[in-house]
Amino acid sequence: MGTPEFAVPTLREISKSGRVPVAVYTRAPARGGRRALEMTRTPVHSVADSLKIPVFTPASLRDVEAQKAFNSLAADVVVVAAYGLILPTPILEAPRFGCLNLHASLLPRWRGAAPIQRAIMAGDSQTGIDVMRMDAGLDTGPIAMREIVPIHPDDTAGDLASRLAAIAAKLSVRALHSMEAGLLEFHEQPTEGVCYAHKIKKSEADIDWTQSAETVRNQIRGLSPAPGAFSVVLIGDREENIKFWRAEVTAGTGSPGMLLSEDMRIACGVGAIRVLQGQRSGRNMMSGGELMRGAKLAPGVIFTQSRTPSSVAPTSNPPPASPVPD
Repeated sequence: MGTPEFAVPTLREISKSGRVPVAVYTRAPARGGRRALEMTRTPVHSVADSLKIPVFTPASLRDVEAQKAFNSLAADVVVVAAYGLILPTPILEAPRFGCLNLHASLLPRWRGAAPIQRAIMAGDSQTGIDVMRMDAGLDTGPIAMREIVPIHPDDTAGDLASRLAAIAAKLSVRALHSMEAGLLEFHEQPTEGVCYAHKIKKSEADIDWTQSAETVRNQIRGLSPAPGAFSVVLIGDREENIKFWRAEVTAGTGSPGMLLSEDMRIACGVGAIRVLQGQRSGRNMMSGGELMRGAKLAPGVIFTQSRTPSSVAPTSNPPPASPVPD
């Protein structure tokens, strides 16, 4: 059971190991493309089709008919990687060995929908993949395997998701091998250190330049490639949203949001950031210096928060998204 690109390595690795799934569950095709007119299959759906594996796309698993269809598969075990649907108790209890979830955090820290983004935004120095047996709670089940992964200072959520996806794929096969041998042991999660990785709201992408440079830098990389941290600046006679994909902390002082130099340093509440990659609306991603020259931005210009922070204007041609786990 999986949906985004994050889950694809796991599907491929399990299939390569000789354990071809009896079925793949993923989200239903949705409208996509530049004009949202094409029905697009999920990455997992496309790979499952190429591997000739039957695909199921129920809107919900709470439906009795969907549960009957699942039970008819007589699955021994389910491997879940960023599926996106809640698994009710009848589904969790149907497989002989239960449901194994590949969760992208060191539980009980960052239970929930956006563990990779939240870890980066919080400035964590490490994360990992836990193989856990699912229960009725939100990522509360016992853990069988874990691999700890450092978070590098320049990691974006997309960078980290790609590394974690490859690790999750290897762990999934190790876990299945241990389960077949009767050696997979589970241990309850600690009761201390619980925190939740709530789903990212678009309003969180609006940069508050009064925050420290470290906080702004972590916001930018934690929200790259989606939804993309942004700020508003006056270009010519109109305001425009600029999205920031990569940045680093640097020296500099000035009013929060002030553009300080030709290499696109921007002052924060404490310190400054240098924009390494950014993007204007309707344009391609480019370096900070290229963005400044193209927009004719000069030192002294002020970046501000949106007047309507709950709405984030779309940017054409964003960098490829590396969807992160559920």
